[in-house]
Amino acid sequence: MAEQTYGTVHIHARPGDFGRVVLMPGDPMRARFIAQTYLESPRLVNEVRGINGYTGSYRGETISVMASGMGIPSIGIYSYELYHCYGVEAILRVGSIGALQDHVRLMDLLLGMGASTDSAYAEQFRFPGQLAPLADFGLLELAVQVCRERGARFHVGNLFSSDSFYSDNPDVNLRCRDMGLLGVEMESAGLYLNAARAGKKALTICTVSDQLFRHESLTPQERQTGFDEMIAVALETAVRFLRQEREA
Repeated sequence: MAEQTYGTVHIHARPGDFGRVVLMPGDPMRARFIAQTYLESPRLVNEVRGINGYTGSYRGETISVMASGMGIPSIGIYSYELYHCYGVEAILRVGSIGALQDHVRLMDLLLGMGASTDSAYAEQFRFPGQLAPLADFGLLELAVQVCRERGARFHVGNLFSSDSFYSDNPDVNLRCRDMGLLGVEMESAGLYLNAARAGKKALTICTVSDQLFRHESLTPQERQTGFDEMIAVALETAVRFLRQEREA
């Protein structure tokens, strides 16, 4: 067998296999669902370690979708390789999130303007202070426009990217709520930091799967396939970004 001479340690795709925009859910099964449900002629371009990546078209634009796995270390690896090795310009994280504020309901969309975190991921950049991981404003502005046009219920603000799913700190969610954070997830801060360092673009669009203080949750089936509005917003945002980029 001939030795493979392309790809990275974690992505065995060929140059050009990914579009300039990648939708990135955490779950490989959700990546497959998005590709097979929404993209035209999707083709599998990566399946190393079960992290499925696909490229197809949506409204005439080439768009990719690939899983990130769970947590900042995992999305840190995949987003770095996509940005630096495959010419990806923008990553839209799509996934679930736990709501912290009383006015945020199940199935609402949260758009992460910023992502606070308890992770030490930013220390590698040797910034003389505390970095504030932020989304790309252009992507955020497009996503807000799309949400308004669709009549989607959405909120824009600060998220909390936690390094712990099972935390031994009983007050962490309360402290986050007191500081006005909208919800808790596990990836956005790492994605935003990688995008900033690479000079690229990133945005998180999440669907509320849990209301943490009202103890409300979606079912496992709803988590897997019930996020149509989020995916539609992300895809339309991607299309508009690509067309703006072409016209610039």
